[in-house]
Amino acid sequence: MAGRRVRGVGRLPPHPAGRAAVTADTADRNLQQSTHLTVDAATRAALDSAEKDNQRVSVAVVDRNGNTLVTLRGNGAGPQSYPSAEEKAFTAVSWNAPTSELVKRLEQNPTSKDIPGTLFLAGGVPVSAKGAPVAGIGVAGAPSGDLDEKYAEAGVAALVG
Repeated sequence: MAGRRVRGVGRLPPHPAGRAAVTADTADRNLQQSTHLTVDAATRAALDSAEKDNQRVSVAVVDRNGNTLVTLRGNGAGPQSYPSAEEKAFTAVSWNAPTSELVKRLEQNPTSKDIPGTLFLAGGVPVSAKGAPVAGIGVAGAPSGDLDEKYAEAGVAALVG
């Protein structure tokens, strides 16, 4: 894999060894400072995990506000996987919970699914630092949401591992 196409960024170089860390500086109460996570590590880990299982998926990472930082579309991933990955990531960070758990919550509050930009299907997981959500990773395109979530969790593990 020489590199993957990233929307708005061009090609990413082959991934280096090592992990990215998620950190936050809260020493000054009047200033909240955070370090953007290295999305390269998360997207590559999730996509590599799926490719090892011969799955064709898209991976998206959103920041705490739900803004898309990066989306990678794996070779052969279906056209629906790209926006679905973004929506799963958005949903996970918005509720600070895996989307597989949120699907179960729909029974008590079915109108949650009507919120624009959300997708209540397994495959989205939040990234937390000090108990607070800082990002979301979404994966879509595998034959089941359980697999999508497994690959998203691989992305989280690359960040906080």
